[in-house]
Amino acid sequence: MALTRNPALGLYISVPFCRSKCTYCNFASGVYPASEHARYVGRVIEDLTNAEAWAAATGVELPRTVDTVYLGGGTPSLLAPELIAVLFGAMRNEFELAPDAEITVECAPGQIAPGTMEALAAAGVNRVSLGAQSFIDGEAASSGRLHKRETVLEDLRRLRTAGIANLNVDLIAGLAGQTFASWEESLAVLVDCGVPHASVYMLEVDEDSRLGREMLAGGVRYHAELVPADDSIARMYERALERLDEAGIEQYEISNFSRPGFGSRHNLRYWERRPYLGLGLDASSALYATGGEGYLLRSTSGDDLKEYLEGSSKAEMAWLSPDRQFEEAWFLGLRLNDGVELGPLRAEFGEERTAAALVVVERLAADGLVSSDGARVCLSPRGRLMSNDVFQEFFGVADPVAVERE
Repeated sequence: MALTRNPALGLYISVPFCRSKCTYCNFASGVYPASEHARYVGRVIEDLTNAEAWAAATGVELPRTVDTVYLGGGTPSLLAPELIAVLFGAMRNEFELAPDAEITVECAPGQIAPGTMEALAAAGVNRVSLGAQSFIDGEAASSGRLHKRETVLEDLRRLRTAGIANLNVDLIAGLAGQTFASWEESLAVLVDCGVPHASVYMLEVDEDSRLGREMLAGGVRYHAELVPADDSIARMYERALERLDEAGIEQYEISNFSRPGFGSRHNLRYWERRPYLGLGLDASSALYATGGEGYLLRSTSGDDLKEYLEGSSKAEMAWLSPDRQFEEAWFLGLRLNDGVELGPLRAEFGEERTAAALVVVERLAADGLVSSDGARVCLSPRGRLMSNDVFQEFFGVADPVAVERE
């Protein structure tokens, strides 16, 4: 996917507050006092207000029209209704939200108070993502989730009653204690609940999570000894592909599936390299250079809530070279089932870089990890299971000499 100049903007806001910390989570989120919520929203609004001046000083384009908004976390639905209202009011003061903007909020099942539901609908939220992770109560509990199956189903009913029908449910393959039978049951409930979008992740145990540290230590806390083996997790993921496809929920990205017309527009902009502004704790942005071809990645802040609230955290900014942008075009584009289109890639990056990458593509195709019809390159089903290994092959690919040396 070639980088497109001057499109609308996506807006991502990180809300790092949780009622409990999941055992596998390594995000910049945690259990903080509710007294910090108002201070946090105030700081995000400061960032919203200062965004135009920051963009001018930094030398990046900041489109005024926003066509996707995403509140992630953490658990944004923990914010009080009045804080949700003031936050969305500030967004509309600083940017022009497109009439058909997709506005998504992540919610934890059982943590959407009646007043919060009303505030979300009043703010124009038209898409909600529920982090179920499992429909088996014991699996959810062992990973630190606070809900039961019926909680998820009741929240889906309440959201639809409130007029929010564009719904996503997350599942994770590989939770502690998960079996093929229990995974089949979770998939059946997911299909039966009728959501138009599903996200299915294979558990990746990070050493910065509590579960990851316990597994590395060979311990048993957090049921670490019950985490399925990697090959079992892969088979669960493959079964999800089959089950969702049978139900008409088609895969369009490694971890994302939807009925026609319900793909996540906000997440698609990440993979298609369209601009977004991230605000809040540990949020990132990707913006174009003013009048040039540079591409900026910016981490709004570190992951320390105290520093962020005090305004003392420093943004980390880095201009991406054309070679680095070329690498991103491959490993982001290959996440999509549609893959990387070679014509636009050549137009943006030139024949020499593209030819160097096609040497790698030929090798990966011989290994059964990608396929190519000469116009585009896509991951094979096996390649999706080994996607991180495939992506690594494209680092440094823009240096033809380096490719020849391999």
